[in-house]
Amino acid sequence: MSGQSTRRTVLKGAALAGAAGLGVAACSTDSKLGHAGVPTPTAPVALGSPDEVPVGGSKLYREQRLVVSCPAEGQYKAFSAQCTHAGCVLDKVEENEGNCPCHGSRFDVTTGKALKGPATVPLPEVEIRVEGGELVAGPKAAPSA
Repeated sequence: MSGQSTRRTVLKGAALAGAAGLGVAACSTDSKLGHAGVPTPTAPVALGSPDEVPVGGSKLYREQRLVVSCPAEGQYKAFSAQCTHAGCVLDKVEENEGNCPCHGSRFDVTTGKALKGPATVPLPEVEIRVEGGELVAGPKAAPSA
């Protein structure tokens, strides 16, 4: 009977160790995407008028999971608004600093740089441009055939 008991103990220990390893991997601070499968738009996303982003400031487009800054008149930078730690979407931007509501990570939304952990990886940059008087983020649309 002690042989069965020992085998059961070993199997339980292996199962617990495997589960713990999954938890560590899921919460890794070195994750580039966290739990987000694809953190940036895979198709063009219209964001509205460029005037909505103040010069020297930024705007969070939470529904589109993007944050856009305007370092100078007519110049724009965009980043994914999904935290690189666990994939949560930033909930607010104050003085060009984005806040992750899940674990408290903070990001400089003008550079994407992680300012406060647990996230250590910067926000991925997203292509942005003005088309037809609107800010458009993401890759350019493929030409129609």
